[in-house]
Amino acid sequence: MEFNTDIFSQFDKKWALLTAGDEKSFNTMTISWGGLGTLWRKPVATVYVRTSRYTHEFMDENEYFTISFYPEQYKEILGVLGSKSGRDMDKMKDSGLTAKVLKDGVTFEEAEVTLVCRKLFRQKLEESNMPADIAKEMYEGQASHDMYIGEVVEIIR
Repeated sequence: MEFNTDIFSQFDKKWALLTAGDEKSFNTMTISWGGLGTLWRKPVATVYVRTSRYTHEFMDENEYFTISFYPEQYKEILGVLGSKSGRDMDKMKDSGLTAKVLKDGVTFEEAEVTLVCRKLFRQKLEESNMPADIAKEMYEGQASHDMYIGEVVEIIR
């Protein structure tokens, strides 16, 4: 498996879609926080999901998730998918993206690259473990994030 990219801009500048579930029921959301690396001698991806997000339920209920990256022309669509909830709208119908069912998850035909990840770890980000200025800026009056670490088991181009 090989994925050559500028990992610092891949999430922050380009954004990505995090998708969890299966062909019967799944949800996707835009993410701009994430990381790629090695843990426990495995290639891993780390993502962060607010506990209030609909996708959080799918992340907890499923063993696999996907992270998919898109060409620049999809940035506006990713903006909508990151600001609207699947509880309130049919994201697939409204986005115009084409769902692609995989053996272990769901991605989209329009993706440039999809990382298929097997969930290895989940932990709540505790505000008491953060610098006070970050906790105040990011969490005051808002739901916390859970961190999910997944083993990258497949890269689809």
